[in-house]
Amino acid sequence: MDLGIAGKTALVTAASKGLGLGAASALAAEGCNVAVNARDPRRLASAVGSIPGSTHALAGDVTDPQEPARLVEATVQRFGGLDILVANAGGPPPARALELDDAAIRAALEANLLTSIRLVRAALPHMREAGWGRIVLLTSFGVKQPIPTLAASNTARTGLWAWAKTAAADLIEDGITVNLLCPGMHATDRVRELGHAGRLGDPDDFGRIAAFLCSIHAGYLSGTAVQVDGAATLGLL
Repeated sequence: MDLGIAGKTALVTAASKGLGLGAASALAAEGCNVAVNARDPRRLASAVGSIPGSTHALAGDVTDPQEPARLVEATVQRFGGLDILVANAGGPPPARALELDDAAIRAALEANLLTSIRLVRAALPHMREAGWGRIVLLTSFGVKQPIPTLAASNTARTGLWAWAKTAAADLIEDGITVNLLCPGMHATDRVRELGHAGRLGDPDDFGRIAAFLCSIHAGYLSGTAVQVDGAATLGLL
């Protein structure tokens, strides 16, 4: 299927490996110009070198409050616009709910709630000017079924889901969609560090799902939280 996004410009953050890299690679394969962000310049250069097509490396820590606006502007300067945003950031350390202190909660909110909101705010003027946009926020299946040992992640990402749900309604008339992708356990460094055993998803498969959400075919799909978890989530809603 032709996704109809050849020539569009995308920014994908935290994308030198794992799910972010899967999304960046899939968008590039569809003919998008892709600005790829990550903290580690060497790992970022290696990742960009593995992605075919028109790419641009943007090193920097997306969780720095000033960085989202800089990344958006650098993408626009390089490619002339911004049509697609895939917002990603690393997850907080494992902990159960009653083990979290204020500092841990604030850090999680900063990285996994405010970072994505800042990226969206910076991207919106360019999408509104174009009259078209796709925003995909990478979270976790924990927004639907909280993971007991990832309480900080559950808290921040569920807050992002509530924000995105309301933002989506405000943006649909502008031709801009906002959706969450909620991965389960995939073959990433993060999942290996958590010690998960069992079947794991393929980050490249995940990336192709992200690309579809960014396609011309998904213009009426907005305000959703799509689970990509191999049937791990048991809830009906």
